[in-house]
Amino acid sequence: MNAKDELKTLLIQRSVRLGEFTLASGATSDFYIDARLTTMSAEGQRLVGRVAYDAIREHGLDPTHVGGLTMGADPIAYAIAHVSAVEGHIIDGFSVRKQAKDHGTGQRIEGGLPMNGRALMVEDTMTTGRSTLQAVDAVREHGTPIVGVLTLVDRSSNAKEVYAAQGLPLISLYSAAELVAAARQG
Repeated sequence: MNAKDELKTLLIQRSVRLGEFTLASGATSDFYIDARLTTMSAEGQRLVGRVAYDAIREHGLDPTHVGGLTMGADPIAYAIAHVSAVEGHIIDGFSVRKQAKDHGTGQRIEGGLPMNGRALMVEDTMTTGRSTLQAVDAVREHGTPIVGVLTLVDRSSNAKEVYAAQGLPLISLYSAAELVAAARQG
């Protein structure tokens, strides 16, 4: 089994829940995907880093940094950064706070994202894409160009178009539909 198939299996086992749920968007759903149960596990870190790094290279993106809105994006960004170091093609991680700190240096972006870098935005589970758009806006305000967006699980109906309107390609590693269908079979 390759890393992408292993990660899919791990997501189905650890992160997909069937039942009735209210999403952050306010919509209701008969399934919920808590990707953090996978991305924050040791095995998930190994697999997410490998699969996401390979997808970045496959799509011809060449970011210097990877990150997104803190908490969901953090373990994905750090897993990618780790694999990039192993591969000798460094991609550093960063985090975007929901709001700037009110103490210390007052930063909204942590991790040393330089203005002359190239950022790839990441998200764990994308429903509307709005939270990643907040991070996109923060990084653009910071002055760093963005090369694209990567989501581990895409449960949206129009995220590709939302990001295309922003001039950004979207890489979706898995669709929610494929994970839920496998969970229901399983």
